[in-house]
Amino acid sequence: MLRAGLIGLPATGKTTLFSLLTRAGADGATGRFGHNEAHIGTAAVRDDRLDRLTALYEPQRRVPATVAFADVAGAATPRSLVDVGAYREAHALLHVVRAFHADDVPHAAGGVDAARDAQAVEDELILADLEVTERRLERIERDKRKGAGGNLDREAGVLARCREALEDGSPIRSLELERDDARTLRGFQFLSAKPLLLVINLDEDDIGEADRAVELTGLSGMLSQAHVRAVPVCAKIELEIAQLDAEDARMFLADLGLREPGLHRIVRAAYELLGYISFFTVGKDECRAWSIANGSLAPEAAGAIHTDMQRGFIRAEVVSYENLTGRGSLTACRNHGEVRLEGKEYVVQDGDVINFRFAT
Repeated sequence: MLRAGLIGLPATGKTTLFSLLTRAGADGATGRFGHNEAHIGTAAVRDDRLDRLTALYEPQRRVPATVAFADVAGAATPRSLVDVGAYREAHALLHVVRAFHADDVPHAAGGVDAARDAQAVEDELILADLEVTERRLERIERDKRKGAGGNLDREAGVLARCREALEDGSPIRSLELERDDARTLRGFQFLSAKPLLLVINLDEDDIGEADRAVELTGLSGMLSQAHVRAVPVCAKIELEIAQLDAEDARMFLADLGLREPGLHRIVRAAYELLGYISFFTVGKDECRAWSIANGSLAPEAAGAIHTDMQRGFIRAEVVSYENLTGRGSLTACRNHGEVRLEGKEYVVQDGDVINFRFAT
């Protein structure tokens, strides 16, 4: 499952968006990490392909891909989140940025300034990671003086690059790292290394300018960085939509000139930001979408279902979503030579429908 942590300054609408995204409310799962409590909730990734496969097979269960969101209530700073497991283990961060005016919400000197606020939180992420980097480099130097072996020199070299970038005010995600170097850093779970999705919380009156939100809020500079994206929403509108039935919600969106709720766009943007794709398993019992990183091999996709399937992987029986839905059945696809047997080196494609053969 994909995991994302919500961050943001006080009164940005972060916790409201968390509740809307996950519908967690009082039933949301919680876990205590360090000195903070992270609330965890999940949101489904909307995928019309799964709907069509479900209509084709009429299974007992339909299971979409999901994203897990973590939220720490209150004014938790990025540096305090270093010790919160749900944030350290997150695949991405969602930064809710205030771009709305409200009489009952205190504003910083100078009024609403999304670019200023976004940079302030980015600076906090950078400082948090700089503290971790410096502590580890000091520890490595002590260990080397004691004659410790291993790959300390390589680790120190990678961390020195990180420290240089952080001291220059650049996040670790901006570095172009070799695969081995990225693997060396993985255990540190740096906050500024995580892909960043800016959720721009708009005024109700600005919803018609959503397509220009990045430009109007002055966030273009941050969007020019690697692994940073943005999606505009209006939490006030989303709250109203969430209280409507499906048909009324559709009409409300149409009146606003929107094709779908912003919350769907947030979930999908988080999914795409990480470069993830979906493959499907189908049958009368269940139709399910599975999340994997783009470029994953067939055994890794099998492992997303169960580790035993990855260990005992033999072959993957693969048919494309387009062929399966176009022919109407797996039998028809076989008769037309559209079902393939793929081995361990097969790179799974978005929309593949797969049945794995494995040894127990």
